[in-house]
Amino acid sequence: MAGQAVEERIFSHPYVEALVLAILLGIAVRTAWSPGARFRTGIAFSAKQLLEVAVTLLGASLSLGAILASGPALIGGIVGTVAIGIAASYGICRVLGLPERMAILVACGNAICGNSAIAAVAPVIGAEPKDIAASIAFTAVLGVLMVLGLPLFVPLAGMSDNQYGVLAGLTVYAVPQVLAATVPVSLLATQVGTLVKLVRVLMLGPVVVAFSLLAPRLPGEGGHPAGAPPRKGGRLAFTKLVPWFILGFLILASLRSLGLIPDGAVRPLTQLAGFLTVLSMAALGLGVDVRVLARVGGRVTLAVTGSLAVLIAISLALIRLLGIA
Repeated sequence: MAGQAVEERIFSHPYVEALVLAILLGIAVRTAWSPGARFRTGIAFSAKQLLEVAVTLLGASLSLGAILASGPALIGGIVGTVAIGIAASYGICRVLGLPERMAILVACGNAICGNSAIAAVAPVIGAEPKDIAASIAFTAVLGVLMVLGLPLFVPLAGMSDNQYGVLAGLTVYAVPQVLAATVPVSLLATQVGTLVKLVRVLMLGPVVVAFSLLAPRLPGEGGHPAGAPPRKGGRLAFTKLVPWFILGFLILASLRSLGLIPDGAVRPLTQLAGFLTVLSMAALGLGVDVRVLARVGGRVTLAVTGSLAVLIAISLALIRLLGIA
């Protein structure tokens, strides 16, 4: 996270998130050094269990009150945009020949919140470390380009600050990147973009729950079915269908919405979640062979770029459909 702090001092906003820097550092270390057996247990724990704890803690930062105040039409439009974006992105990825789990990761990353969505969905669907790293790496590159290029829509498309805020909130991946893309435009664009982004992030819980239900139907390695989830007493075990960390995420979000989590506790919990996520990303990077990334790079780049273009088109259509001025 020190690298992101340096970025904030130089540019005022972090254009490349700490977790992206962490995974790149992990990949760099893995390229120069192959961890022995005694290190692998710790790396695996950091990549999985710590990430699950981080996802749980993120629920404490979400409040349903501000979301509901934005109005049902916009909320419904954002939900629809996320759903259509996931479906369209998944279709593009599959047409380009990406594995099913990587296609899901790219689709969720593009449609919801970039790296955080990828990191949250990955353990639910049993994604391979190489797929997670590839999805995050290429999504991160386009995320930076979005921050730099999206403000051009204001003069080129004649967008108002309100319209641009909605567009930024629907398309830019991370909350810090939404700020970086909207602050140069106006305060109104920043406020609208942040609100829309929060609604979009709120979709992460339901989406992850949905994929936890679909995960048993995904093919395993070699194209064979992954198998049905374990049963208990002849019935499906609920904790296998809905992972514990997703339940924790939803519980903390509900407690926050009811005012049972004080404002003073939100920032420390969010910072802890961020720190654990960075550790997890570094661990994922340590498990990645860059030669594998090089083999899938072209297809992933096309998939992420095509998915992002579709998301922008859907967002512009929503702005026109709702008559946002």
